[in-house]
Amino acid sequence: MRLQDKQWFAGNNKDIFGVDLHRFNELDGHANYMEIAEEFGISIGEVKILKKKLNRS
Repeated sequence: MRLQDKQWFAGNNKDIFGVDLHRFNELDGHANYMEIAEEFGISIGEVKILKKKLNRS
């Protein structure tokens, strides 16, 4: 993939890991890592990374 394609994709894809962050915040309050990972189709490690990134911002 060329650099321009990567830049275009990064500019158009505002979600991290393709996850809707508003929905992630809703589930974060009452669901565990496994449930969140199943809901979004991502790994548990990616859920942990998302939580860290949201806490930092």
